[in-house]
Amino acid sequence: MTDHRKQLEERLWAAAEQLRANGSLKLNEISEPILGLIFLKFADVRFKRTKLAIEAEREKAQGVRVRPVTPDDYKSKGVLYIPETATYSYLMSLSEAENIGKAINDAMKTIEAENRDLAGVLPQDYKGLSKKADENSRILITLLKNFNQIPDDIEGDAFGEIYEYFLGNFARSEGSKGGEFFTPQSIVKLLVEIIEPYHGRIFDPACGSGGMFVQSARFVAEHANGKSQVMDEVAIYGQEKGEANMRVAKMNLAIHGLSGKIALVNSFYEDPFKSVGKFDFVLANPPFNVKGKDKNKQMVIDPARLHGDPRYYLGLPLTGKNEISNANYL
Repeated sequence: MTDHRKQLEERLWAAAEQLRANGSLKLNEISEPILGLIFLKFADVRFKRTKLAIEAEREKAQGVRVRPVTPDDYKSKGVLYIPETATYSYLMSLSEAENIGKAINDAMKTIEAENRDLAGVLPQDYKGLSKKADENSRILITLLKNFNQIPDDIEGDAFGEIYEYFLGNFARSEGSKGGEFFTPQSIVKLLVEIIEPYHGRIFDPACGSGGMFVQSARFVAEHANGKSQVMDEVAIYGQEKGEANMRVAKMNLAIHGLSGKIALVNSFYEDPFKSVGKFDFVLANPPFNVKGKDKNKQMVIDPARLHGDPRYYLGLPLTGKNEISNANYL
């Protein structure tokens, strides 16, 4: 990473912390909206670059009758189609008197409508960050201006690195709960280097924000020698029980130019991909030491629901009370 990139990340994060310090919101309350705006800026930059490339191609074809440009022209290049009123630059052009929260919500809805793979993924609660309308508007204008510092000519996987930088900082601010959606990059890299997922189906049954997939894709890219695209080499499958985490993971994949299937399920009990014998590589940082009873005094891991599940072919680790003392043993 260049010093310039590091300084940019630190400056963006400092602005987010300053926003929290000067307002009534906690960092975890603005984490998903912030990640959504990083995603929106990323989508806007890629869309504008591709638009210029398509226009250049059309200019070369002068004298030749060409059909109008359609959203499919962008999607065929692996780029999200962004209507004008959903672009980051359009949002930046709005006056401070506008309902900025509604405009951002509408932008997210429009992008989802044009790109069905993102349906239900992008945050759309920008009107409710604060109960005070003036504070809500101030927060959003500040955030938009902050992330507009990311230059349009940014290169490589910079957006992905900025996204991961924020994920890591949000996880640290959450303390132990942050481990539910984020595993430190050093650990993820170690796991990937051990299993060496050069080619095939990759599965993470506790995928959190999708870091295992991103690092696996990097591993493939580093060893492909430019001969093939990452998504030609691997197929991504994940499971996650937290809806917010699942949305963050899908944005994480998209911002890294990846796609995959991520199911919203509890992996202790559900196996939507019929995983036994299906995957070439399985890696995860699962939630450790899950045990005891929930708030309704029900066992968190219910053995009755696991009997007959082909994943537990070695049997269930029951205690004398016919309970599973700790999910680690599964």
